[in-house]
Amino acid sequence: MDNNQTKKEFPKNINTGNWSQGHIQGIAVDKAKGYIYYCFTTILVKAKFDGTVIGWVKGFLGHLGCIDYNEGDGKVYASLELKHDAIGAGIEKNTGIKIAEENAFYIAIIDVDKICRPDMDAEKDEVVKTAYLPIVVEWFDAILPDGKQHKYAVSGIDGTGVGPVFGEKNGTKKLMVACGIYGDNNREDNDFNIIMQYDIRAVNECALTPSQLAPHHSGLMPEEVYFMYTGNTDWGIQNLEYDEYTGNWLVAVYKGHKEQFRNYPFFIIDGSVKPRTDTVTYGETGKVLTLFNGGIYFNKGTTGMYSFGDGYYYFSHDYRNEDKTYASNIRLYRYDEKETFVLLEDK
Repeated sequence: MDNNQTKKEFPKNINTGNWSQGHIQGIAVDKAKGYIYYCFTTILVKAKFDGTVIGWVKGFLGHLGCIDYNEGDGKVYASLELKHDAIGAGIEKNTGIKIAEENAFYIAIIDVDKICRPDMDAEKDEVVKTAYLPIVVEWFDAILPDGKQHKYAVSGIDGTGVGPVFGEKNGTKKLMVACGIYGDNNREDNDFNIIMQYDIRAVNECALTPSQLAPHHSGLMPEEVYFMYTGNTDWGIQNLEYDEYTGNWLVAVYKGHKEQFRNYPFFIIDGSVKPRTDTVTYGETGKVLTLFNGGIYFNKGTTGMYSFGDGYYYFSHDYRNEDKTYASNIRLYRYDEKETFVLLEDK
């Protein structure tokens, strides 16, 4: 794809339409077939680039987060949390359905070719499978020696992205899944963000049809766990995206509130640098990623971003309507080394 193709062939603005299931959490794009996908917390929507909605999958009883389309198998991958905290309580209130007592975290695999109509069901229509993440459950449920809950302050998972291993521009693509992190100003173990690496084929091999009221435990451990020293963030990595154009990874967060940090809302992982072994929280050693310039003050991406791979990007501009429904304008940007991302205005 040349550097002008995206500008010519893809709209500068796509409106998602209005949805009542919660704010937009992420976007994914299938360039070849001409579809865009939106996640609105408990549903996944399939639409054309002109905004026409093809259908959607409902029936998620947990927090469906960041999504990414994998060109290798034509599926959308998402984080799915079934948990008992403020987020889980809010979803239970909105759905009116009480989930199982245990906390469960999954990679959701959506066969988006099967989405052909409204109101498809995540459990009944054979469009979704899930792979259980036991390490996230372990961290979330942990009680630490000092009495604090949640190892590394892990609140679950959110950001997902498909791309090469950090430090390797080419090679087999992996699924990267980022942890959510509680932004508690009274603890010091939440100043790293965490990304886990999974083999995509292995994820699919252990995935089962979801049964959210009786969570299954068919899953796998990560191949690798990476740490990135961002300083405190609020709820951790919201959206994660590999950018083939620069060879880097884009990271969008809700900025933290600790005064000793610059509290950036956006980070760029240097994809050319292999992780280094260094000390992380609790005095443990771990694989630490390298960030460009510490971070940048770019305030889009937390509710969705997509890299076309040619220097153009979609970023979500979310908003809430007076009737309490949610929507977003998906706006086209181009890369600029000086200003990082520049919005392409309609003329």
